[in-house]
Amino acid sequence: MAKTNQSDGAVTVSAESLASSARAAKAGRGLPPVEDWNPPFCGDLDMRIARDGTWYYLGTPIGRPELVRLFSTIIRRDGDDYFLVTPVEKVGITVDDAPFVAVDFDVVDGALQFTTNVGDTVVAGADAPIRVVRDPKTGEPAPYVLIRRNLEALIDRKSFYRLVDIGEVSDVAGVDWFGVRSSGQFFPIIPAAELES
Repeated sequence: MAKTNQSDGAVTVSAESLASSARAAKAGRGLPPVEDWNPPFCGDLDMRIARDGTWYYLGTPIGRPELVRLFSTIIRRDGDDYFLVTPVEKVGITVDDAPFVAVDFDVVDGALQFTTNVGDTVVAGADAPIRVVRDPKTGEPAPYVLIRRNLEALIDRKSFYRLVDIGEVSDVAGVDWFGVRSSGQFFPIIPAAELES
């Protein structure tokens, strides 16, 4: 539960109080319906998710995987901003890139099943697309897969190299693209012509 500062009436939230509210809301069920909750905004929390998927609180890595997993179930993205949301509080957090990292994948019956750093799994397809953003200066690709709602995972380098190993060339709107296929969907990575240059 959020705490009220008696001197100025401001609402302050700690990671501990947020975890307590999240545990109560989850109560052994699956993912909480954070998109349905509309609690008051309680300000920003000094919590950050680094590009490599490490969660920090007050500048220190959170060393308890079960706590990171709990927080990962109550994250919500509204526009370009990320929040941790419970039925009674909503706090802003910083996300350097994506809130999750896809750390591995398996090929199962022609589909790519990704696993994230917090234990989520998703099968890439129409409802969980793969997209690749290229750095305009370096051309380096940053691949992502949709995990849930509008939350993505950055696909880690080793997994991306494995994807490239199983990639294929396919026509997309009259242009040959190199990409990967999953659940009957083709996901372009790079124009095939650029592979030859």
